[in-house]
Amino acid sequence: MKRVDLRHLKDNFYDKMLEILKSLQNEEVVIFLFKIGDFSHIQKVADFVYENEFTLMNSLKFNEKDWTIVVKNIKPEIKKLEEEIKNEED
Repeated sequence: MKRVDLRHLKDNFYDKMLEILKSLQNEEVVIFLFKIGDFSHIQKVADFVYENEFTLMNSLKFNEKDWTIVVKNIKPEIKKLEEEIKNEED
């Protein structure tokens, strides 16, 4: 398990987050800590993690300014199900 502090990047953490996610071994877990700023990034992070085919395990407000998320390097169940349905249709 890794712990990564992205607070110093403020709102520009997506590229660094993806770089770290892509470096994870299969089923490895990482905890990201980032600055909230406004709450618009919370849903964006969840969507970002899903779109890049990782699983968001947890999302917690750490204090008034910081947020933590836990991500696992495993394809989300919904994506797996979509692939299975598509394969059955072919």
